[in-house]
This record gives sequence, C-alpha cells and structure tokens, in this order.
Amino acid sequence: MIIYPAIDLRGGRVVRLRQGAPEAETRYGDDPASIARRWADEGAEWLHVVNLDGALGRSGNEDVALNLRRLAEIRAAVSLPIQFGGGLRSVEDVAHALELGASRVILGTVAARQPGIVAQAIAKFGAERVAVALDARGDHVAVSGWQEKTGLTAIGLAKQMKALGVRRVIYTDIARDGMLTGLDAGAVAQLAEDAQIRIIASGGVAGLDDVRHLKAYEARGIEGVIVGQALYTGALRLASAIAEGRRVVEDGPGTSLQRQREGST
Repeated sequence: MIIYPAIDLRGGRVVRLRQGAPEAETRYGDDPASIARRWADEGAEWLHVVNLDGALGRSGNEDVALNLRRLAEIRAAVSLPIQFGGGLRSVEDVAHALELGASRVILGTVAARQPGIVAQAIAKFGAERVAVALDARGDHVAVSGWQEKTGLTAIGLAKQMKALGVRRVIYTDIARDGMLTGLDAGAVAQLAEDAQIRIIASGGVAGLDDVRHLKAYEARGIEGVIVGQALYTGALRLASAIAEGRRVVEDGPGTSLQRQREGST
C-alpha cells in the first residue's frame, strides 16, 4: 500500500485546509520544492500535489499559474512520481500538467460534469496516467474545490468511471479531511469492492492506527492513502507509515479482490 504525502498549493505556498474550507487554512511553508525534498529524503515513493486555486475554479488566476510553476519546481527537485490535480478541466490541461512533470493527473469536477473528457484523456494518455477524484460530502459527490454538492453518489460515479476505463479513484470524506479524526477503512474498502475499482483513500488520517486499519483491507482494493495534516503536525512519521504500508499480511478482512484483479490482468 502506497503512502502519498500531500503538498497542497495555494498562492504558491504549502497549506492545509480543514474540511476543504478556503477560510480554514494553515500555512506550512513558502517553498514547496524543499518540502518535496523532505518527503523524498524520508522515503516517499510518490507525492500527491494539488493546485487548490485551480480546484476552486480560479482558472486564469495568477495563483493558478504560480502553482503550476511550483509543480515544475517540485519535478526539478525530486525524482519521485507525482500525482497532480486541481483545476484540470480539459484534455489540454491534462497535457500541460504532464508536460510540467506530473506522472499521473487527477480529474474531479470534470469527471462529474463532463465525463467524456475523462474518456478522451484515457484514450490519449493511458489509464495509468489518469485518476478520478471522488470527494464526498455526506452521501453525495462535491465539486469545484468541494464547494458545490452534486446529485451524484460516490458509488454511482465510481461505477461510471470504471465503465469509462478508469482504474483508480481518490476517495475523500470531506467531513474528515484535515480534522485528524481518523477514517472509516471499512467503508472505503466496501466502496472499492462494490465498484470493482482501486481506491486511494484520503481525508482524516490521524496517526499510524489509521494506516494499519487501511492496510488490513488492502486486498479488497485499497491501493494507497494520502496523508497531509498528520505529517505536518508530527502526529505521524512518514517512515513509520511507509513501513506499515509495505508490511506483508496474509489476509485482511473480507475478500481478496485485489489479488483477483491482478490475476485477471
């Protein structure tokens, strides 16, 4: 199971938001590249980078452009693969992010509103380079930087994306994000199994126990977990999380969905 340290960019700085609220911001640094090097030095295998200004729908904004430059700086600073999202609304946006150094892009709002663009991106760049964000507030998916609730359910959108060729989704429980309240590993695993899709969990990781709980359900389709606030506050050490993610387990709760998938590919 892969541990993804999060680097959320707003106005070129590294920040964390609580429950996605723009007014509930904590700043953690002005040099994203140096923070990327820190996570690389501590053993990270991937980075999860988000352009928050782009996610909030501020296309053309100077801060959006600055965050994209920060992506290029991070790419120059580390050799780790980078998962990048926030404000990508077209195939051209996807191409630009990949050119700047992203290894995989995340499509969120556009997946809910214009799913055809997801299919086009997969056709052009391949399914391994395109993931979809499922950001849930209650039972329904939220878009535009989590500010707008849709009528779509997480399971419904996950199944729709699976049918388009999406192989993995990033699932976030918005109410838990940035709150250090823990996450519901069983619910995440159930979503993965019901939709028959790989999930990278996000939102609410409070410490090593949350990583352990997710690891126990890995075989049901949990591929990784994004960790932000817990790392930045020191509640979780990245090296410990990575060691837990790499731990070999015989069987977790439920079925071995992941092994079934691997056997069919």
